[in-house]
Amino acid sequence: MASNPVSAPRFFVLRDDMHGHFDTRFSQVAPENRGEAPQCPQCGRTIGMLPWLPPYRAELELYGEDFGDFVDGPGYEVLISERFADAFRADGLTGLLGFHPVEFVRLRGKGSKSRAPLVAPRYFVVSACFGSGAVDETRSRLRRTRAVTCSECRSGGVSSIHGFALEQGTWQGEDVFRPRGERGTLFVSERFAGFVQRHRLTNMSLTLIEEYVWDPLGRGPPEADPSAPT
Repeated sequence: MASNPVSAPRFFVLRDDMHGHFDTRFSQVAPENRGEAPQCPQCGRTIGMLPWLPPYRAELELYGEDFGDFVDGPGYEVLISERFADAFRADGLTGLLGFHPVEFVRLRGKGSKSRAPLVAPRYFVVSACFGSGAVDETRSRLRRTRAVTCSECRSGGVSSIHGFALEQGTWQGEDVFRPRGERGTLFVSERFAGFVQRHRLTNMSLTLIEEYVWDPLGRGPPEADPSAPT
């Protein structure tokens, strides 16, 4: 009897649900302590933003009607609600680092119609790991500002994205990660997508990586080799 083929894992790009019912954002408050930028162990190139270090103090802005469970900000760090954090750890998901409590020095309600004083849930500062999963340059549709030259970090500026693919065999099972070749984008596993739906977590937008489009200049998808600078 022939065995059923194992389906390939699916991945999603995670972003906040801007302009949604739970639209929430944060900004860091001075003085901001910063660490050293991460560097590729092979080529030495900077591959990420300066990490935010304690004390974690921030301003929280509510643009929707209620606070979301996921809050994006200016750097690689994001905020997650206490119920998100508890469920993530209880379900055994991987890829988020830190879980540091954050202090809010100011709450602003720009979208809420309620006149009652704002009361925010407890939030934690987390960052996504730099994963082993690598963007497949031959199957992804990217406009690069410079060619990829390092086989480890695969850094190369991106001016537009018209669908990703991960190179087979590179993903090591992380549920939330920043892929090699596009550290500025958050990838999540199919298990994480089910986790979000099961716990009804808010202020998150999930798009299949092969359907994700980011084209701020409206140049359209590349017509030739996606790894060549355009």
